[in-house]
Amino acid sequence: MIEKIDPRWLLSFQTVYQQLSFKLAADQLQLPASNVSRHVALLEQQLNVRLLERTTRKMIPTPAGKQLYHSMTPLIQAMNDVLADVSLQSDSLSGHLKIIMPDLPFLAESIADFCSLHPKIELSCDTQLNPTEGLLEGYDLVLRFGRGPLEDSGWIAKEILRWPSCVVVAPRLLKHHRLPHSLDELRKMPCITTLSVLQGMPWRFKQNQTIQVQSSYKVNSGLMAKAAALKGLGFAILPTHACQAEIDSGDLIPIELTSEPEDLVLYALYSGRKYPLEKVKLFLEHLRKGLSGLRDR
Repeated sequence: MIEKIDPRWLLSFQTVYQQLSFKLAADQLQLPASNVSRHVALLEQQLNVRLLERTTRKMIPTPAGKQLYHSMTPLIQAMNDVLADVSLQSDSLSGHLKIIMPDLPFLAESIADFCSLHPKIELSCDTQLNPTEGLLEGYDLVLRFGRGPLEDSGWIAKEILRWPSCVVVAPRLLKHHRLPHSLDELRKMPCITTLSVLQGMPWRFKQNQTIQVQSSYKVNSGLMAKAAALKGLGFAILPTHACQAEIDSGDLIPIELTSEPEDLVLYALYSGRKYPLEKVKLFLEHLRKGLSGLRDR
């Protein structure tokens, strides 16, 4: 059967399935829409089954189409990985590197340095603070923050950076709220939490302790969280290095509690292969080396 199937037909079908549009699929594949449509039609003809139901308004995968897509996608990805690995036997690193990462200056600098060192690398980088589906969409690597144990998944997680953290508060807020000394007291105080990253709730502390806090100020930015804490809008968990200057000046006060917050950790996640792709391996080595100076900041 496989010798009767043109690989281009499968790639066209996969892209049309993802986009639910011949035009969008053609744009992504950089092919004429007529070619993409013909590829899908030839694949259906060869398999003698309808894969996509077309109407004037929408396109719906058939049960056979869903089965084919979900079965072939990991195989295509595996074949792409093999080809990428083989291509790396040349003297210089090359290929397509797809990354999702937070939009942070030190990461931007590191990835630009990497591509400068390896000019044959083709980069596609999406910036998201809390990516969840990137590894399911063909990305090679996802960089994301976490506190405490990561949820179980089929992906390999490597620690890149770790920052000790503390709970801080502005003196002006303590004019209206008593200073908490325990996690139980802290849960009753106004707090600044994240909108989505790190799941927002609960706050995670060492010794596997968590608390649900009260929050009417939710943001996805450490800078915004610190600015709000300085204005007295709530207690905040911040990396200690990021607020040390404000602690030294007295603008923020670190709170001593019965348990310390979990460290903020930057993780790199990639597909659970026995070995990472060479381009991923070299990029992670470059990232660790380039960011090593941030560990103590």
